Amino acid sequence: MRYLPHTDEDRKAMLAAIGVNSIDDLFVDVPPQARLLGTVELPKRKTEQEVERLLSKMAAKNVPASDVPFFVGAGAYKHHVPATVDHLIQRSEFLTSYTPYQPEISQGTLQYLFEFQTQVSLITGMDVANASMYDGSTGCGEAVLMAERITKRKKSILSGGLHPHYCKVVQNLAKFGGSECVTLSPSTNDGDVCSGRIDETTACIVVQNPNVFGELIDLGPIAEAAHRNGALLIAVVTEIISLGAIKSPGDSGADIVVAEGQSLGVGLNFGGPYLGLFATREKYLRQMPGRICGQTADADGRRGFVLTLSSREQHIRREKATSNICTNSGLCCLAFTIHLSLLGERGLTSLAAINHHNACALADVLSEVDGVEVLNERFFNEFTIRTPQPSVDVIEKLASKGVLGGVPVSRLLPDHPDLSNLIIVAATEVNSDDDRETYRDRLSEILT
Repeated sequence: MRYLPHTDEDRKAMLAAIGVNSIDDLFVDVPPQARLLGTVELPKRKTEQEVERLLSKMAAKNVPASDVPFFVGAGAYKHHVPATVDHLIQRSEFLTSYTPYQPEISQGTLQYLFEFQTQVSLITGMDVANASMYDGSTGCGEAVLMAERITKRKKSILSGGLHPHYCKVVQNLAKFGGSECVTLSPSTNDGDVCSGRIDETTACIVVQNPNVFGELIDLGPIAEAAHRNGALLIAVVTEIISLGAIKSPGDSGADIVVAEGQSLGVGLNFGGPYLGLFATREKYLRQMPGRICGQTADADGRRGFVLTLSSREQHIRREKATSNICTNSGLCCLAFTIHLSLLGERGLTSLAAINHHNACALADVLSEVDGVEVLNERFFNEFTIRTPQPSVDVIEKLASKGVLGGVPVSRLLPDHPDLSNLIIVAATEVNSDDDRETYRDRLSEILT
C-alpha cells in the first residue's frame, strides 16, 4: 500500500512558503539536457537472473580502475589498502548503522576516535584535531567559517592552486553567509601572489599544498604575511601521504589544517564516503567545528575517554553552535586509524618515498614524448603536463587504448580555455614500470 502523507493542499502550502509555484521550479538549476521529462521506460517484468545479466552488461561499459594503468588523482588517489584494514573494520563491534559514542557503552569507539585525533595532530604538526569531518572540501568550508569567528573579519582569499571543488564549497558558504570570498586566478605556483593579496581586512588565506597542479608550495612566507596582517593561514592537503615526505603545515606556520584522509584506509570510491581531517592550534580549540574526544580518569583512577567540546547543533543551542555538522565518517575514520597504525611513522615515510619516486619516474618517461612538457619544478606524487592537443581529446583517446591518463584541467576549470591543454597526472605505489611505459607508448601513438 502506498503511503503519501502530503495532500495537494500541503504541497501548495510548502511551495508557497519557499516562494516557488511548482515542483519543477525547484529544479531550474539543473540544465534542461540533464533532466528527464516523463517516466522511465522500464520493462513490465524481468526475472532476477535477467536483471543481473542486464546490469552486468551495463557495468561492463565502465573501465575498472584496477584493470588498467591508472594515473588519475586531483584530490582522490588510488592507493593499496591492506586487507587487514577491511577485515578489522567489519568486526561487528565496529560495523554498525549508528555511531555508538555514548561513553557509558562505547569506550572502544571513543578510544579509537582519540587515537585518530592524536594521529591527525602528529601528522599535521598541530596541537589539536577533531573527530571528524565529512571530507576535505566541507572541512575547508568549516575552516573558513572558523577563521571568520576568530578574527571577526569577513574576507577570505582562496589561492589559485586550491582545488576548484574546494573553492566552490567555500564560495557557496560565503554567498549565503554574507562573507566576501576572493578567488585568485589559477596558477601552477602562486605562492608570491598569495602573500601580496593579504591585508588588514583579511580573515584568512586558504592555500593547498601540494596544490591542485601538484606543485609544492613554501607555506612559510604566506604564514608570515598572514600573521603580519592579523589573518590566519588555512593549509589544505588533498594527498595526506605527502606529509610523510614534506614539512608539516604546522611547522610551516599554518593556523588551521584541513585534509582529505581518503588515501589512508578508505580507498578510491569515486564519490565517497571520504574522510575530512581538521586540526588547529590549541588557542583556537573552542572555535573548532564538530566534536572532540578527550582522555580522562574515572573515580578509581582508571583511564577512560569522553566525548567533549561538542559545540555542534546536536548538543547546544543553534545560535551558540560553531557548526551544524551533525555526524562524522566514523568507519572511514577507523579505517584511517588502522592503516596509519599498521604503517607507523617509518612506514608512512617509506610509502611517501615510493610515491615520489614513481612520480619522478613517470615524469621522466612522459618527458620523452615529443610535444609533452612537464610544468612543475617541485612535486610530490602528482604533476601537470602540457600536450600539443586538447587534454580532453588526449584523455579520451588514452582511455580507448586502456590507459586512464589523468584529469584534464578543463574539467575542473572549464572557464579557462588557456588551460585546455593541461593534464594533471598522479602516480602512487600501485603504478609499475610497465604501467609507466604503457602510458608513454600510448601517448606517443596519439600525439604522432
